[in-house]
Amino acid sequence: MRDWAKARRERTHHLIELGGLVQKAGLVDLTDDDRATLLGAFLDIAGQLRGSNVTTPDDLKTRWRRAGLHAFDAEKEHVKKKEQETSS
Repeated sequence: MRDWAKARRERTHHLIELGGLVQKAGLVDLTDDDRATLLGAFLDIAGQLRGSNVTTPDDLKTRWRRAGLHAFDAEKEHVKKKEQETSS
């Protein structure tokens, strides 16, 4: 496979994963799939990370990371329980 095709495929995969995170967070449903609202929220987040907020960017990232890890763990636990219920 050519280098440009491989790079394109990797970029596409990365973008699909990012979209999955938006869906997983429930933002699609919460915003009625309003892309302008989502973009505005992301721009606000970017502004916060640039330091235009009282909370430091590092504190925000730490808080968001903890919440994200907690959500991933909760999802794994949910899947595990469903698997146990279906195998019983």
